[in-house]
Amino acid sequence: MIQDEKKTVDQLNEEADIAADYLEGLLDIADYEGDIEMGVRNNRPMIQIVADDDTDIKHLIGREGEVVDALQQLSRLAIQQKTGDRSHLIVDVDGFLKRKRQHLRDIALDAVDEVRETGESVSLKPMNSFERKVIHDTVRDEGLRSRSHGEEPHRYVTVYLPASADENMVDDAEDVSADDGYVEE
Repeated sequence: MIQDEKKTVDQLNEEADIAADYLEGLLDIADYEGDIEMGVRNNRPMIQIVADDDTDIKHLIGREGEVVDALQQLSRLAIQQKTGDRSHLIVDVDGFLKRKRQHLRDIALDAVDEVRETGESVSLKPMNSFERKVIHDTVRDEGLRSRSHGEEPHRYVTVYLPASADENMVDDAEDVSADDGYVEE
């Protein structure tokens, strides 16, 4: 399938079904109790894993989300193996992505406040593409500018006042690949 083609709701639901079956199998192997909720949001299949047991669910998130990221990548591979197409499936565990987005927005707002108070640009710690996109979107919504610098995995965002930003500098929301796996709510 061509990358820019929109998938039908049936295709997206099929991807969610494939991922749900795959993840249910993994949960059974790990002997974790969990419910899997499926849906489609922003033209992307979504899977949410929820559980009553906080201990098990924390293991599915991992430190800084590395386990949920791995589950997402494995699920995407399972979908691609069955359909032959790449998927932009989103996997979340117990609302982890929502909490992470809010934390990133708070970081961006703190940087915006500092830039407004001092007039100086503020550089943030290195982040992945999802994290940078949340920062860029928040900064733009606040009327300031931002730009990513560096090379992966040390790519970071700098926040600027609009007047001090070079007009040739591009707000680099395009820096984020379309398949980074995350979508704003």
